[in-house]
Amino acid sequence: MTGTFVAVVGSSGAGKDSVMAYARERLGGDVVIVRRVVTREADGGSEDHDTMTVDQFAAAETEGRFALSWPAHSLRYGLPVELEDDLHEGRVVIANLSRAVIPQLVSRYPTAVVVEVTADPQVIATRLAGRGREDAEEIRRRMDRSVGVRLPASTVRIDNSGQLDVAGEQFVSLLRDLLRLPAGA
Repeated sequence: MTGTFVAVVGSSGAGKDSVMAYARERLGGDVVIVRRVVTREADGGSEDHDTMTVDQFAAAETEGRFALSWPAHSLRYGLPVELEDDLHEGRVVIANLSRAVIPQLVSRYPTAVVVEVTADPQVIATRLAGRGREDAEEIRRRMDRSVGVRLPASTVRIDNSGQLDVAGEQFVSLLRDLLRLPAGA
């Protein structure tokens, strides 16, 4: 594979999807954002994703239709194996992953780049409350969870506590380097 897999990780509410959407707007077809499959109905307050039932997901997993799959928060998540077509074509492929799946990622895609999007805890709490999916106690428990996964030493960290364009431009700069695009392109 000649392309580069860019895994974006971070706490819920850190703004991973926002930073990825910013990059898509700036770089267009130069990058591929992988649409995840989740065993949760889309609700407008969460990421845009494809939905499968638990049984459909299990069947797809058995059939090898996911490049990567993992459990998190009582749900199942998967990335369609078709992302490898883009990698074979030399594209930069970007996906929102759980930190817990990073060992599996690195095993399957040894040249993957891991980007951790972070934000101040108060900013994250405010963003999570704004989604309206969880009450204050659930948000506190979510924020108290520790992942316990050590990220590669080469992980790029982007602080998204402030204006999206600041974090977004840091991510775009990294992607331009991977794409070997000049800064003004």
